[in-house]
Amino acid sequence: MRGSDFAELKAFVAVVERQSFARAAEHLGLSPSALSQTIRQLEERIGARLLNRTTRSVAPSASGERLYSRVAPLFREMDVAVAEASEATGQISGTLRINTLGIAARTIIAPRLARFHQAYPDVVLDIVVDDALADIVVGRFDAGIRVGNRLEKDMVAIRLTPDLDMVAFASPGYLARCGTPKTPADLHRHACINWRLQMDGRHYRWEFEKKGQRLEVAVNGPIVTNHADIGIAAALNGLGIAYHFERDAVGELLAQGRLVQVLADWSISRPGLFLYYPSRQHRPALLGAFIDCLLDRKPFDRR
Repeated sequence: MRGSDFAELKAFVAVVERQSFARAAEHLGLSPSALSQTIRQLEERIGARLLNRTTRSVAPSASGERLYSRVAPLFREMDVAVAEASEATGQISGTLRINTLGIAARTIIAPRLARFHQAYPDVVLDIVVDDALADIVVGRFDAGIRVGNRLEKDMVAIRLTPDLDMVAFASPGYLARCGTPKTPADLHRHACINWRLQMDGRHYRWEFEKKGQRLEVAVNGPIVTNHADIGIAAALNGLGIAYHFERDAVGELLAQGRLVQVLADWSISRPGLFLYYPSRQHRPALLGAFIDCLLDRKPFDRR
């Protein structure tokens, strides 16, 4: 294979996996125009359109799907081979791709970025914040971070946090105007901030439990979002009752009195945040170093 052939295929795989010329170009260190030219050269050489493009999206054609399914595993194998060779030198370097929930990005990863970079300056962290439960294998991520009950099958899972408390909350102003719900059923008479599940577009049904009685409540209100910051801001501004993890900024706002918890006796906990990666995948040294950093432990354990 010529060097240009390899570069064209690598560019094609990057576009498919990132679903964007701009993101793929940034990853490859190319300009978008140079990347477009590379893809055109590949399509001309093969004699088939590989990518369907619109102003808003890019996706593989039928021919592109077939090509991607054959070459993507080869690139993954090469990445593993390079990682193993790098480990043999005792140096930790390379690019680590992580797909993570927003709560983990804000509360676990962000506070440790400087320390990780100082310890491993030759590692590039490619962190994608994504609450849509993306398939980390298809996306060629080295690992993902999710709530424990939403882990994909056949994964090695490492707990990062204790269980997470879920809380329903509103601003003092909203409760003064509209009253305080006493039971989950009362939420039907309140404005609520809905959470959209990106994987299928459904709205999350709020879950509650008390003395063994477990309930799921479908709520309605003026705001629907898939981003925690929007939901919390809506509650702070008196637009309704929201439901979220206490750990993710909500606890501090409750302590300050800017938000008030409701239905506290119905609160539930989630299994906590876990980092996970495919069980059949060789765990590179840089992923182990990243895990150690998130867990505030050292030295690196080469398990």
